Amino acid sequence: MTGPEPLIRDISDTARWVAWFRAQESDRRDAQFKDPFARKLAGERGAKIAEELKEGKRVSWAFVARTVAFDEFLGGEVARGIDVVVNLAAGFDARPYRLALPSTLQWIEVDLPPLLDAKRAAMESEKPTCRLERIALDLVDVAARRKLFAELGARGTNVLVLTEGLLVYLGAEEVAALAQDLHAVPTFQRWILDCASPKLLAHMQRGVGGALAQAGAPMRFAPENGPEFFLPHGWKLIEAKSTLHLGARIGRLPFFLRLIAKLPVSKRPWQSIWSGICLMERTG
Repeated sequence: MTGPEPLIRDISDTARWVAWFRAQESDRRDAQFKDPFARKLAGERGAKIAEELKEGKRVSWAFVARTVAFDEFLGGEVARGIDVVVNLAAGFDARPYRLALPSTLQWIEVDLPPLLDAKRAAMESEKPTCRLERIALDLVDVAARRKLFAELGARGTNVLVLTEGLLVYLGAEEVAALAQDLHAVPTFQRWILDCASPKLLAHMQRGVGGALAQAGAPMRFAPENGPEFFLPHGWKLIEAKSTLHLGARIGRLPFFLRLIAKLPVSKRPWQSIWSGICLMERTG
């Protein structure tokens, strides 16, 4: 006999779960963004996870802040003149539909085949605001991703890479290798990523991390030197937005975290309990 189905079956379910938080934020009168597609992308599975995973409810504000930070950085990069966006492990992100993007912008989503199939079916009747393409690929396949990166790099001169919610599920060596593969493509100019500190990762592993680990998606990447980790691999930090302080700015923090957000900020906050969204630029 088989046991009951786990609440989170695989890493694709985490994408549905996060989509549900975007749907809830979109319902607010003071919503920081509007994602009219989030509810159908999350589906019943996303709603079920959000309802039953109590630990997740306590950190829902962080996913909202992360979305806001990526949106803000992306807006700045669009204004700067990017011509291609490569969204790795795109999940159920709906930015090519919900944001007012240039119609000439090329947006490429890369993710696992089953997830992209589900997304394609859900969004079949919707029209993106830019030139959208989806490519099925397992990023663990190093040879295949290098080939894809080279092909995508030839499509533009100012390419932006997004990895929202991806790196935490990789090991440090895997992240380093990915960074090097991205840097090997000269037109990959900037990269928006999210990063957590070891102390925060340990805290998360005691909470929501347990359910993720049981689903075969343990959270692993949390470099001691924060975004400085990427410097030897070809990427330097341009700007980091603290998830905590952004949560305070948009009014989504619980009371006790609002108090913590008022404390002085150190020059290297990743040495404490920290997470941030980082805008990186290639070196060399």
